[in-house]
Amino acid sequence: MELTGRITANATVNTVKGDRKVVRFSIAINDSYKPKDSQEVKKLTTYVNCSYWMREGIAKYLTKGTLVEVQGRISVSAWKNKDGEPKGSLDFHVNGIKLHGKGTTETLPAPADITEPVEDLPF
Repeated sequence: MELTGRITANATVNTVKGDRKVVRFSIAINDSYKPKDSQEVKKLTTYVNCSYWMREGIAKYLTKGTLVEVQGRISVSAWKNKDGEPKGSLDFHVNGIKLHGKGTTETLPAPADITEPVEDLPF
């Protein structure tokens, strides 16, 4: 499954059982629709908690406002808070990340191994 959204806060790196590192971040997915028999456009934002276990070094690029595309699988968590109210969240177990842009003027470093344009492109 693929999701595209903007990161809501800078990613954090947590150490879990067995000294494994996990990068945690949340994305907001914006959507809009027009209800049947209405001219008013409704806006909807869905928040998804993400966890990435592969390389914790990517966390420095996962900053608030960055547009990302993530691949992986989704799960749902449900629990009751301390007041006994039911709560839930969408959790996305990420196995691939593609950065599409930044919400700030900071730029990502260019790949060091690209030195000249490729002349034999198929199009």
